Amino acid sequence: MSFAPLVEPADELTIDEVRRYSRHLIIPDVGMDGQKRLKNAKVLVIGAGGLGSPALLYLAAAGVGTLGIAEFDEVDESNLQRQVIHGQSDIGKSKAVSAKESIAETNPYVEVVLHEERLDNDNVMRVFEGYDLIIDGTDNFATRYMVNDAAYFLGIPYVWGSIFRFDGQASVFAPMLGDDLPCYRCLYPEPPPPGMVPSCAEGGVLGVLCASIGSIQVTEAIKLITGIGDPAAGRLMIYDALEMEYRKLAVRKDPNCALCGEHATVTGLIDYDAFCGAVSDEAAEAAADSTISVVQLEHMLKEREEGARDFVLIDVREPNEYEINQIPGSVLIPKGEFLNGNALSQLPQDKQIVLHCKVGGRSAEALAVVKGAGYADAVHVGGGVAAWVNQIDPSQPAY
Repeated sequence: MSFAPLVEPADELTIDEVRRYSRHLIIPDVGMDGQKRLKNAKVLVIGAGGLGSPALLYLAAAGVGTLGIAEFDEVDESNLQRQVIHGQSDIGKSKAVSAKESIAETNPYVEVVLHEERLDNDNVMRVFEGYDLIIDGTDNFATRYMVNDAAYFLGIPYVWGSIFRFDGQASVFAPMLGDDLPCYRCLYPEPPPPGMVPSCAEGGVLGVLCASIGSIQVTEAIKLITGIGDPAAGRLMIYDALEMEYRKLAVRKDPNCALCGEHATVTGLIDYDAFCGAVSDEAAEAAADSTISVVQLEHMLKEREEGARDFVLIDVREPNEYEINQIPGSVLIPKGEFLNGNALSQLPQDKQIVLHCKVGGRSAEALAVVKGAGYADAVHVGGGVAAWVNQIDPSQPAY
C-alpha cells in the first residue's frame, strides 16, 4: 500500500547539498523532489541507544533536515557494544549531546533538537508536537504504549522497532493514514505478564542486530517522507539473525482495539507503569516489607562469617550473568527454577532465604514463590548485584 508523501518539499537544495546527496538524486524514485522532502522533514527519534544510534546516523546521512532526540540517559561503557553513535570518550556524557556531536560530524546541514527528559504523561504530547514522523527505539513496554497512544492522539505516524538477543521486529503504525491500518495496540492488546519478557539489560542483545532493525526503521521513514515504495503499515517484519531469515506477517486493524477500534475505551493517556507492571502484584506484595539494602546484606554476610547469623544467599540470575560478577557467598539457582517449583526442594528448612538478581525485579518474583511455600522470613536484596558493585565492591565489572 503506497501513501502520499508525508512532507512537502523544501524550496531548494544548495550546491553543497546537491553534491552530498547526489547518489539519492540519481535514483528516479527519489530525485530532487524526494531529497527536498527529506530536507523539509522533522523526525523525532526516541532513544539514542541501540536502535536510535544507527537510525540517527542514517537519517542524518540521508539529509533529514530536523532531527529531534528524546533521551535522558548518559553513555555507559556497556552501551558501546551496540550504540555506535557513541565512543570511548563519550562515557559519562549525556547520550543526547553525544549523539548531536556525532550527527554534526556526519552531516552539518542537519538541525538537531534535544529533548533531555524522560518521556511521561506530562511532557510526551509537548515533545511530539511539530514532528512529521516518530521513530521509536525504546526498550520497555510502558513507554511503547505511551508512544503509540500519544502519536495516535496527535495524528503522527511512527516506525516501531524491537530487539532481543538474536531477534528483531519492526513495523509502521499509522492508523491516521488509512481507516484499515492498525496501531501498536492492535498487534499487542495487552502487555506480557510482568517478568515474562526480560529486557535487553537482563537478556542481552547481539550488537549488530541493532543495525539490522535500525536500518529497516530508517528505510520505512524515508519511504513515508518521500511517498515512495510500499511502507510496512499493516505488516510486521520479523528477523531471526541466527537463521538469517526475514518473515512478513499481516497485522490487521482490531475493530475492538481499546484505542483505535469502533468502541475505544482509551480516550487519553493512562497510567502506563500500572498498565504494564514492572513486577506482578504478588511480587510487589511479597517485597513490600521484605526488602533489604546491599549495605544491610554486607553486614549480614560479616555476621555469617563470624558465626553470629546463618542464612542462604541465592542468586536467581542466569549462569552467564553469574560468570560476569557475583556477590561473594551466593549460590546460583535461576529464577525459572523457582517459577517451575524445582528450586523449592533445594531450600533448607532451618535457614533464612535471601534472594538477589541484577536489580531486584527477578528476585522479587522468586521471593513471592518462596513466601508462598512458607518461608515467611525470606527477603530479597533491593538493587541486586548492580547496587552491590556500585556501592560495596566497585572492583567487579558492571553490565
